[in-house]
Amino acid sequence: MTRVVRFYEYGAADVLRIEDIEVPAPAADEVQIAVKAIGLNRAEVMFRNGAYLQKANFPSQLGYEAAGTVTTVGADVTGFSKGDAVSVIPTLDMSRWPTYGELINIPVRYVVKNPKHLSFVKAAAAWMMYVTAWGALIDQAKLTAGDFVIVSAASSSVGIASFQIARTVGATVIATTRTSAKAQALLDAGAHHVIAIEEEDLASRVNEITGGKGARVVFDPIGGPAIAQFAEVMSVGGILLEYGALSPDAGVFPQFAVLGKSLTLKGYLYTEVVSNDAALNRAKAFIVDGLESGKLDPLVSRTFPFDQIQDATRFLESNEQVGKVVVTL
Repeated sequence: MTRVVRFYEYGAADVLRIEDIEVPAPAADEVQIAVKAIGLNRAEVMFRNGAYLQKANFPSQLGYEAAGTVTTVGADVTGFSKGDAVSVIPTLDMSRWPTYGELINIPVRYVVKNPKHLSFVKAAAAWMMYVTAWGALIDQAKLTAGDFVIVSAASSSVGIASFQIARTVGATVIATTRTSAKAQALLDAGAHHVIAIEEEDLASRVNEITGGKGARVVFDPIGGPAIAQFAEVMSVGGILLEYGALSPDAGVFPQFAVLGKSLTLKGYLYTEVVSNDAALNRAKAFIVDGLESGKLDPLVSRTFPFDQIQDATRFLESNEQVGKVVVTL
């Protein structure tokens, strides 16, 4: 029997239960992994709350990220052997291939061998945030040296990952956060500039930082009124990639800024990368190279033992963290 996390109804972290189940052998195209660490994501909170695009079939498992060692490989799997240290790229269905458990089965296309120096904790923290940031900033926005990029809600794991990826190509990062409480932590994490939007004027600060040029790229998970605010401080021909909807308000479409500056506003999901073999292979190569060189270094805010999965997800929801929350086994 194997310990896994399941829930029987939508709700707060209290609905999560650790239970013993029998995990089957891996399918022909799957790898079975003994989990050492699990990376937590806001998508899993939304899934547990019933607010995610994908709906649960109860009792449901959950989880997108993990790292551990290979125990068994499916009949059609090549390139992996028992004992390999690996990590999991988020799949397209967390209820079918969940990661919150001691033993998991994952399709081989979503499994990556870890660089030798990378700990299980950092490996479990890497893939959702780097794939999400790479797909938006590199694959779609074509971020390059000399660009200014605004990263909002910047203390999230994807925000920190965006700093690092932007720096690899020589772009200048402008992080936005509500107050100055996390400003130094964001600078330490790699932002070139930090704007506390409840304490400073966004437009004047962006104008000052960019020399009046504006930011060509905005990477935002908030939405609502923030979209119009960011559109006003973008440069001509800029692109705003919206990858979340943290704001409960719809906001106003910034038609004059969009028309006057020929802006592109695009909804973006990490699935655009992981559902496309060519894009996924490019992402794997970029991220593995970054992890091996040290240019990409997952920032872990805090770790929790598996038995404290409820506390771990509550901490994630508190917004107190700067970086990733990881559960260890």
